[in-house]
Amino acid sequence: MLQIDKPTQPSERLVARPAPSLGAQLVSFVGVVRRQLPLMLVVLACAAALGLAYLVSTPAQYTATGTMVIDTRKVQVFQQQSVLGDVAVDAGTVETQVQILKSENISLAVIKELRLTEDPEFVGRGGGALGAAIGWVTDLLGGGPGVRSEHDLTRRALEKFEQERTVRRVGLTYAMEVSFRSLSPDKAAAIVNAIADAYIVDQLEAKYQATRRASLWLQDRIRELRTQASAAERAVIEYKEKNNIVDTGGRLISEQQLAEVNSQLIMARAATAEAKARLDRINDILRQEIPNESVADALKNETIIKLRNQYVDLAGREATWSERYGRNHMAAVSLRNQMQEIRRNISQELQRIQQAYQSDYDIARAREDSIKGSLANVVSETQSTNQAQVQLRELESNAQTYRAMYDSFLQRYMEAVQQQSFPISEARLISPASRPLDKSHPRTGFVLAISVAGGLVLGLGIGYLREIGDNAFRTSAQVEEMLGAPCIAVLPRVGAPATKAGATATEAADGRIAAGDALLSHVVEEPFSPFAEGIRSLKVAADLKDMIGANRVIGITSTVPAEGKSVVAANLSQLIAHAGSRVVLIDADLRNPSLSRALAPGVVHGVVEVIAGRVAFADAVLTDRLTQLAFVPAGATAKLLHTNEVLASAAMKRFVDELRTSYDYVILDFPPLAPVVDVRATTALVDSYVYVIEWGRTRVDMVEHCFSGAAGVYDRLLGVVLNKASTSAFGGYASYRGAYYGGRYGSYGQGRG
Repeated sequence: MLQIDKPTQPSERLVARPAPSLGAQLVSFVGVVRRQLPLMLVVLACAAALGLAYLVSTPAQYTATGTMVIDTRKVQVFQQQSVLGDVAVDAGTVETQVQILKSENISLAVIKELRLTEDPEFVGRGGGALGAAIGWVTDLLGGGPGVRSEHDLTRRALEKFEQERTVRRVGLTYAMEVSFRSLSPDKAAAIVNAIADAYIVDQLEAKYQATRRASLWLQDRIRELRTQASAAERAVIEYKEKNNIVDTGGRLISEQQLAEVNSQLIMARAATAEAKARLDRINDILRQEIPNESVADALKNETIIKLRNQYVDLAGREATWSERYGRNHMAAVSLRNQMQEIRRNISQELQRIQQAYQSDYDIARAREDSIKGSLANVVSETQSTNQAQVQLRELESNAQTYRAMYDSFLQRYMEAVQQQSFPISEARLISPASRPLDKSHPRTGFVLAISVAGGLVLGLGIGYLREIGDNAFRTSAQVEEMLGAPCIAVLPRVGAPATKAGATATEAADGRIAAGDALLSHVVEEPFSPFAEGIRSLKVAADLKDMIGANRVIGITSTVPAEGKSVVAANLSQLIAHAGSRVVLIDADLRNPSLSRALAPGVVHGVVEVIAGRVAFADAVLTDRLTQLAFVPAGATAKLLHTNEVLASAAMKRFVDELRTSYDYVILDFPPLAPVVDVRATTALVDSYVYVIEWGRTRVDMVEHCFSGAAGVYDRLLGVVLNKASTSAFGGYASYRGAYYGGRYGSYGQGRG
C-alpha cells in the first residue's frame, strides 16, 4: 500500500538540509535565467541603446603618440647641486622628467607656439551635442560667456590642454610616451611634436645656465684643491721616510711574512692532526686480538694480510679437527699452537707500525711548535709597524681624497668649458608623432561591449533580485520541501469562466443544480484536459488513503479567498459522481457561500436549516442531471454571527455522520484558513483535508503561519493542490513537469478515434 509519511508537527519540516550540489546550483541558475529572460532582454536592450546614444552624441577624437628616451650613454653636464660626481639616470630621474613634461612651463610654451588660445576646441564649448550641452550648462551657471581676457583664455586652454595630454613612462625603460587627444588628427600630431621640442629646448636652456654658473665656480675651487693635494702627498712621503716603512706592490714586507708563516702553521696543524689520527687508529687495532679484514686492508700491509689469511685457514682447520676428533686431539692442539704463534707475529708487526706512526706524530708536533715560534716573532715585529700605519693610512687617505677631488673637478671643468657653447641634452625624440588614421575615442567596439556586458550584469542582478523576492509556491518539490506535505496535483489555469446558456434559478427551484458556471464542471466538459487529469490525481490520492483508513469525508480549504478551492471542490465532486459513485457536495463556507450562489441561485434552504431541524435533508439537497451529484447549499447565512460554532456543533457532526452512511464520498467546501477560524473547528468532522494553493501568488510564509496555528488540519492533510498554474511559465520552474509534460504527455489520449 501507498503510505505518505509527514511530520507530526508543522515545525518538524524545518530540518537542516544538505547544501545543493554544483549541478543543482547550475540547474537552478539556468531556471532563473529562463524565467527572467524577458526582463533581462529589456535591460540589455536599454543598455545597448544607451551605448549607441553615447556613440552618436560623442564626437570622434584622435590620439597621436610620440616616444622620447633619456640616452644614458651621453655624458651628463655638471649639475650645480652636485660637485662630487655625475648623477646617474635611475627610475627617480625618469619620473622627474615625466613631471617636467607635465609642467605648466612646457604646456604654456606649446600653447603660445601653436596659438591654441584662438582654437575653439580649447577655449570653446567642445564638439558634438554632448559637449555643446555641457558648455551651455557651464555658461548658464557662470552667468553667460561674456568677454574673456587673455589670461582667462590662457587658463582655459591650459586646462583643456592638460586634460587631453598624457605622459607616462614605458614600463621600466628610460622611454617616455607622450600622447595627445584632439578632434583633428593633424592637430594632435603637431601638439605632441611641439611638446617634445619645447621639452628639449627647456632642458638645453637649463643646462646652459647651469654650465655657465658652474664654470665660474670651478675655477676657484680647482686652485684650492691643487694646493691641498700637493701638500697631502708630500706629507705621506715624509712620514714613510721617518718611520722606515717599505712596501712592495702595495703591501708591507712584514704583512707578507705574516701571511706566509700563517699559511705554514695551518699546513703544519693539518699534518699533526693527520699523524695523530693514524696513531690513534693503530692503538685501537692493537687492542684487538686479530684485526678484522677491513682493518687489514686499510693498513695495506702485506705481512699482516698474509698472516691473517694463514690464521683464518688454521682456524677453519682447527674447527674441523676439533669437531671430528675432539679439542684434545694432537692435530687440533698443534693447529692452536700455530694460531697462537701467528697472533704473536701479527702483534709484533702492529707494534712496529705503531712505533713508526708515533715517530711521525712527534716530528709533526715539533715542526708545528717551530712554526708557532716563528709566527710569534713575526707578529711582534709587525705590531710596531701597525701603530705607525694608522697615521700613514690617514695621510694616504687625505692625499687620495684631495687628488680624486682635484681630478674630478678638473675633468668637469674641461667638459663644462667644451659644452658651454652647445650643451648636450640626454632626452631625444626617437618616435615622432604621426597623423593617426583611426579615432581613439569613443571606441565603438569597447563601448558596445561594455554596454552589453553591463546590460547582462544588470539584467542578471535585477532578475536575481526579482527571483529572491518571489516568496510564492511554484513547484511541487517546493511544496514538499517547505511544507513537508505531498503535492497531489498541479492544476493549470483554464481561462476565464464562461456562463452556460439557460443558467437560471428555475433549475434550483426544481431540485436540480444550476449550470451557470462552466468552470465548476470543467472535468465533465473537458474530460481529457490537463486540468481533468490533475483532478483525477486528487481522486486517486483519496482512494489510496481510503485503503489505509476511513477517508470518506474530505474538506477543501485554502489560505486566502480566490485561490480556487470551490472550483477544485466542485470538479472533484463532479469527477467522482460522473464515475458512478455516490457523492454529496456541501457548501460549508458559511462566510462566503460562492458555490451556493453559482450552483443554487435563489435557494434559501441549506446546511444551516438542516442542522437546525427547520428543513428536511431531502428538501435541501439538489441533484445534477448529468452526473447525479448531490449538492447541499449553505442556506441562509447572512445573519449568522458565529459560523465556527455552527460547524463545530454536535448537530453538524450528526449530519455529516448520517451522510457517511448514505454516500460514498462527502466533500465539504470550507472557508479559507487565514481570514477566519471556521476550518480549525471542523477537525472532528472530516477524515482528510485538501489544501489549495494558488500558483505563483500565495506566499510561503503565510501558508506556514496558517499551518502552525492549525495543527489539527495539518495532521489530517491529504495533500496540497497547486491551482491556476501558468502553462507557459511553469516550464521555467519545473521543466520536467512543464515543457516536457506538455510536449510529450499533454496531448496523450486526446486524439482517440
